Amino acid sequence: MRLTVLLALLVACDRPCDGDDALMSCLEPTQTPEYYVEQANKYFNTMDTEQDMEDGPDYSDLVARWEWPPWLKLTAYTEENILSADALLRLYPSTVPDRDCRYFDTQPFARCRVVFYYEDASHEGRGCPIYEEFVFNDAGEMTWIEAWSDLPGLLPMADEDTWAEGDDVTRLSGRIPGLGNAEGRIDLNGEAMNAAAAEDADVADFQERANDWYDTWIAEVNDRPDDFWAQGCGW
Repeated sequence: MRLTVLLALLVACDRPCDGDDALMSCLEPTQTPEYYVEQANKYFNTMDTEQDMEDGPDYSDLVARWEWPPWLKLTAYTEENILSADALLRLYPSTVPDRDCRYFDTQPFARCRVVFYYEDASHEGRGCPIYEEFVFNDAGEMTWIEAWSDLPGLLPMADEDTWAEGDDVTRLSGRIPGLGNAEGRIDLNGEAMNAAAAEDADVADFQERANDWYDTWIAEVNDRPDDFWAQGCGW
């Protein structure tokens, strides 16, 4: 897996920063550190019954949320769909009291380690640790959300790399053409995305799912194993 990702990253390094297909590493912060941290916290507020769940972050209209297995991969694509999906998530009431959100001067500009606590009796008050990253465009809009279970073997970085600052992090956001233009807009079926998908199975998976977001998401929901929560939360 890491070798495949490394080869894809080497190909991506040749992509210039002055085109619409630029990678997210081309963008520099345009907002204050506090702004990016606040936006990350607003994201978690939308899932926290003790917060103002209507006061969400500033999303780009093409925002995508990718959650690595054992979670359900592309769980939303476009602002409209992320708002709809999060409304459904309220069927599983939760609080997110444990948060450590930090600013970084390279993308993703906000990164968080949090713990969700679900009110469903079947979860018995056990916490679910998540590591999550947020990519932004020049307008300060959130363009990409990427999440992992914060458990050994499921994170994108080495154990000693607490905040995924190393060169061998296996995040998908760094391989998506378009996240690095000023608007952070993805041309889903454009030449650059097709070329990236031909070289990178994860990009191809994203492209396929984004072209049929609802059906692929529902298929993941229906196919999830019975121990889905136990796998993702480490119970």
